Amino acid sequence: MKKLFVFLAVLGFITISAQYAAAQTETPTGEIEQVEIPIHQQLKTKYIEGGPGFMSAILLCLVFGLALGIERILYLSLSETNTSKLLAKLDDAMKEGGVPAAMEICRNTRGPVASIFYQGLSRVDQGLEVVEKSITSYGSVQMMELEKNFSWIQLFIAIAPMLGFLGTVIGMVSAFDAIESAGDISPTIVAGGIKVALITTVFGLIVAIILQLLYNYLISKLDGIVSSMEDASISMIDILVKYEK
Repeated sequence: MKKLFVFLAVLGFITISAQYAAAQTETPTGEIEQVEIPIHQQLKTKYIEGGPGFMSAILLCLVFGLALGIERILYLSLSETNTSKLLAKLDDAMKEGGVPAAMEICRNTRGPVASIFYQGLSRVDQGLEVVEKSITSYGSVQMMELEKNFSWIQLFIAIAPMLGFLGTVIGMVSAFDAIESAGDISPTIVAGGIKVALITTVFGLIVAIILQLLYNYLISKLDGIVSSMEDASISMIDILVKYEK
């Protein structure tokens, strides 16, 4: 996973930091012809104008945030289980081979639901109360695994706009320094510092918005898995009660 983060960070930095190509071409008559600038070239230009320091930091927030988000999407997708199908298999296994057969099905099934079932079934001989406590305790452990790296994504969501605002403040300070040095309030003098300030703010907010949308998607996906785990655990206890009698 660390190799993936480093690769994405280096790739993003090299791509954005590439030398900006000229947007104008000279015609045979000597006139300057305006060329439509591609969107990626415009982004490169704004990146350079915003300053390599803050823009690189904001870019890294985006790269690491997206890397963590994609990793969580893959993990949560692999953690999803067809609980209805699994419960039907467990019911048949309990009917035909008892607890050992049911445990074998859980062992061969991927996902946190099957893992929780396996922990509960392994303690059937200790009583249903112990089984329920085991399912609850191990369910908390699985929840922590599902929520892993969520706090880092939240951190990048918070840091990106803060870096943008910090760049804004520094840009405004630069603008006032230019005014002080020139002894004149000229739009040309002030424009540079204000432009840097606005660019860093915009990029910081864009990164935060992208990561926030990704984070909300992950939360909704996580809530669905947790709800499925809780419902399936109740159904599992009902199956054990049925075959205990």
